[in-house]
Parts: sequence; C-alpha cells; structure tokens
Amino acid sequence: MKLADRVAQSRMPFMIRDCATGAVTKLNNCADFADEIGRCPLRFVLSDELTRLCTALAYSKGASTLACADLLHVPAELVWVEWCHFPWLRELEQYGFPVHDPRSDRGGRRGALIRSTPDGRRGTLRTFWTEEGDTSALASSVEAYFDLDTSRDQEPDPPDGQVSPTVRVCDRAQAGDDDLLHRCFRFRFERTWREYHDQSSQSIAEREALMRHGLGTIAIDIPVILVFFLLLATRSGLPQRCESLVRLNRARLRVGRAPLLEHIEVNCPMLPAFGTVDLKDPSGTRRSPRLHHVRGHLFRRGSELFWRVPHLRGSPRSGKVATRTVTWTFDQNVRP
Repeated sequence: MKLADRVAQSRMPFMIRDCATGAVTKLNNCADFADEIGRCPLRFVLSDELTRLCTALAYSKGASTLACADLLHVPAELVWVEWCHFPWLRELEQYGFPVHDPRSDRGGRRGALIRSTPDGRRGTLRTFWTEEGDTSALASSVEAYFDLDTSRDQEPDPPDGQVSPTVRVCDRAQAGDDDLLHRCFRFRFERTWREYHDQSSQSIAEREALMRHGLGTIAIDIPVILVFFLLLATRSGLPQRCESLVRLNRARLRVGRAPLLEHIEVNCPMLPAFGTVDLKDPSGTRRSPRLHHVRGHLFRRGSELFWRVPHLRGSPRSGKVATRTVTWTFDQNVRP
C-alpha cells in the first residue's frame, strides 16, 4: 500500500501522556492530514530509478539545485510526493551519509505534502514516513516554510502568518547565495508540538536535541523534492503514467475496505549506460589511471541544465562511454 493511502486512512489521533502529571495531549499527526491527502489534486509516486537520480542530483559533489531557484516552482497549490526508502538510502550511502543497513527497510516509504501559493514560489512542507512491517504512518513534528524569491539580505516570511522560533539548515559545501536551503527555507515545530514543548519542563539542551532529531526527519528530503520539481519543469518533462484503480476499488468496496487513491507514477528518463574498463593499457608504457568512480555533478548555462552522469574512469579498451552528459532544457519563461 502506498504511503498516501496509509495517511488518508489514518483515523487514530496521536495522543501523548505526561508521566509526571498524567495529562493527555493531542498532537498533530497523520490523522489530521487524512482529508487533505484525499482531495490533493496531484499525487506523485517516484520510481526507484527516479528516486536514485533525484538523490544523486541533490547530493552529488558539485550539485547545485541551488543556482536554479529561478527555475523552481511547486506545480500545484497542494502536492503530494512519495518514494521508497530503500533506493533513497542506498543513494545517500553512496554520497557519504551515515545510514543504517537499507536492506532492513525495503518496505519503508517516505513522502511530503507541500502547500503552495498559486505561483508555486512560497509555501509550507511536512514529511511523512512508514517503516518495514509497520502499518501505521508518522508525520514529522517539524515543518518547513519557504520563499524561493528570498534574497541574501531577506528572511522568508511564514505564509500562514504564524510567528515562532525558527531554525536554519546550512549546507557547508555550498557558499553564500548558492545555499538555497539556508536562504529560502526555515524550520519550526508544528504549532501543537511547539505548545507541548513550551509547557514541558525540558532543559535547553533537551529542546535542542529534540529539534535536531525533528530536523533529521525533514531537512534531508527537501533537496530531493526540489530536484524532482526541477526535472518536472523541464521542456521534455518526466515519463508519467496514471493507472486506473476503478476495478480494484470496486472490489475493495465490496468487501468493506477503503478505496485506494489515484496517483501519478513518475519514471526516470533513460540515461546512457557505461561499460567496465581495464585497470591498465597494455599497448602503452605508461600505466593508465586505476578504475575509479567519478561522482556526477550539475551545472547550468542559461536555460539549460547539464548533468554529468556518475561514471567509471580509467582505460577505455573494454568499452567506450558514448556520452556522460544529460541535458535538460527549460523554456525561457517557466514560471507561471
């Protein structure tokens, strides 16, 4: 079952009891989003290959989603995006992120609900996930709001008007204006979670630890989502398929089960393959470079993005790479 269906079918409120006082508090979680997910006009489900590509584009050395803020926009005022845990974790591991064994979470899924202004440039974002063997879904206690038109000397304003303490997330690999996450995004506890923490007797260190934990459930997803929206806005777009669930849902309704949500499956555009190469060139006197992997990287020229595909470098005697560069072209006026 897709994560969107698990959230849409959530009915149990998220309650927490204070062990010291016995007081019970209701906190915002999946059940509060069930109706919103159900009426969401765009629900995207990423294929495993597209998940890997978006993660690589987001976190490869030299990737700059970054200098492409003017090309980015959310495609609707309410959008759902989800993907499988396993390929996402495997790709993060390739780029140096310390992750647990991804094979232990093959059935887990991640997703995000994005609310946006009509121009797709400002909004809020909340993440969700489910783990292997767990039928229930969870929502992040931390939410993000963004303004993609924020300049270096400005602060993004919360689109809902709620004024509360916020946190910035900085990518130290990026500098100055190129750090889109640092410039355009702010993170805060969701209102009910913030009020719960404000009323508790937590120390400053405990509060900071909770915020860091909450950031870990949302901040790492945002570059991947931004890359997906960037690819979606290219002139050629991404391969999409809408599968009808009418017959399946008719059968589910007959046995008293909730219908599944319609969604758009989004696939990865075909990328050129590369072959293996020898460790040395026997025809020369000089030893060729050892076989090694070269990270992919992204760069931009005007209205075109160039993605240098991750590839093997070394002797070409056992095969030749036709091209290592994929080009995506944008229309001159991509913003609505």
